[in-house]
Amino acid sequence: MALVRIDRQLSAPVDRVWRLVTDWPAHSRWIPLTRVTIDPDSPVAEGVGTRFTGRSALGPVGFDDPMTVTEWSPPAGTGGGRCRVVKRGRWLAGWAEIEVRPAPGGCRLVWVEEVRPRWTPALADPVVALLGRQLFGYTVSKISTELNSQR
Repeated sequence: MALVRIDRQLSAPVDRVWRLVTDWPAHSRWIPLTRVTIDPDSPVAEGVGTRFTGRSALGPVGFDDPMTVTEWSPPAGTGGGRCRVVKRGRWLAGWAEIEVRPAPGGCRLVWVEEVRPRWTPALADPVVALLGRQLFGYTVSKISTELNSQR
């Protein structure tokens, strides 16, 4: 599997960043050609057990990336928050962990994802990792821009 890690300093408080990055449908605003929705059969809309799907498509051609939240520790007091999401689809295998922790002047957002398109060999992992770093780097930059525009 390809490992992707994005680690960024953001000038917003932990709780604000947490609320934004764990608002799964909001990811539709940042991930190109993708719409994220909470699954109609999800037992909860927030926390462990939440099921959501990213539908990536260009016109009629696309695929679904269904995921389930398996760990959920929102920020409490002056601490940070962390969640883990497992991919459960036919096209993508892997997981993602998002952590938001206090840092001087705001917080650190750490997004780690291990992913592999199910139809690719391990030999393709370096290319998948490069594409993943570009996509998630872009996504975190869009999140940062949105946070800054809401000040």
